[in-house]
Amino acid sequence: MKINCIIIEDEPLALERTRSYVLKLPFLHLLASFENAVDALAFLKTNRVDIVFLDIRMDELSGIQLLEAVKIDNEVIITTAFPEYALKGYELHVTDYLLKPFTFERFLQAVDRAQANISKNENSPEKKFIFVKTEYRLEKLLLDDLLYIEGMRDYRRIHTVNKRIMTLQTFGDFEQEIPAGIICRVHKSFIVALDKIESIERDRIRIGETLIPISETYRKQFFERIHHSGK
Repeated sequence: MKINCIIIEDEPLALERTRSYVLKLPFLHLLASFENAVDALAFLKTNRVDIVFLDIRMDELSGIQLLEAVKIDNEVIITTAFPEYALKGYELHVTDYLLKPFTFERFLQAVDRAQANISKNENSPEKKFIFVKTEYRLEKLLLDDLLYIEGMRDYRRIHTVNKRIMTLQTFGDFEQEIPAGIICRVHKSFIVALDKIESIERDRIRIGETLIPISETYRKQFFERIHHSGK
């Protein structure tokens, strides 16, 4: 199993050391490296990343500020020269905390821990349903019935095999609640259920009688996802 990772590090020598360690492990796939957390955040929103190697002290947005500001579901391994942030890091549920200069053996321990967490999550019982807030009630949504979710200004319309549900919940809410193996964002206004796709015609997905556009922003993520689906 390939594990996708990125490095967020503004010190060139430290970046090169971490990169060299990543390249020693054939099961790690380095997608990208970033000198600041702002660019990395944009990448995380549109790409599947399993492990983030994160420096603490950076310009614009520090590693701690990034973790405090945004919910990151990836395994986060902090890499820093400052031990005083260790407690804060663990309060934010980081996977491990590496003090520079760390050895390859210590790096491998952190990766092993992250790999164990990833395997545990993949082998956990599959989620069958969620509850969606609509008007004054919570409505049960069976994930096997989900076709696609459509954005309509402030609302999201959930299309299922037998009903439609209108909600104010955001696309981000659904991406957090529904396992990534079930859905994929394909456009700023659409999330689709992967197992309900009947065909892909150029830049459009067919689900039943509906044609759903694939935008440039989500194209790479979508085709990577369908390439690995079913394996």
